[in-house]
Amino acid sequence: MGVRRGVWQAGTVTVYTPRRAARVLLVDAAGRVLLLAGHDPARPDHRYWLTPGGGLEPGESPAAAAARELAEETGLRLTPAELGEPVEQERIRFPFGAAYYEQEQQFFLARVAGWEVDTAGLDAVERASITGHRWWPLDELAATTERYYPADLPALLRRALAARPEPADPPAPPAGSAAPAGSADVGSTAGGAPC
Repeated sequence: MGVRRGVWQAGTVTVYTPRRAARVLLVDAAGRVLLLAGHDPARPDHRYWLTPGGGLEPGESPAAAAARELAEETGLRLTPAELGEPVEQERIRFPFGAAYYEQEQQFFLARVAGWEVDTAGLDAVERASITGHRWWPLDELAATTERYYPADLPALLRRALAARPEPADPPAPPAGSAAPAGSADVGSTAGGAPC
């Protein structure tokens, strides 16, 4: 069992559950990043955008978790080796549902020529909290007033892209992982979730 950390808040103690997660910065040939529109089902008015990703299963490496979550949430199947090493790491605290989490998460950068998102692999929590997706141009993301996580996502993306310059030809989607046509933008709604 993990260590729980208490934080005093106005006479009460908030207990944060430790959690490890892996997320993917999926960038297409046009330089756009894929974000999912999400919300906390316990706080439906708190809408936001977030990168594909989620919690590690017991014994799972961050790269394996990132690859699994990417397949579940987008239909894109990449291997942990194709994701390579993480480009960023952070620790955050957030509520979701009835719980509070202290999450250590690693970000992986993946480039694709293009991709039609297929959300058929979403689990029950993801189906309840993810309402759409959108490919965001970096400049538009930096200028939007919509909420996204992490809060420094444009700067994180710039650092990741500078650290790993674009290959001459971004890889095409792997064979056998093509999503059905017409599954692109499934309702971009305004938007720290554990998905």
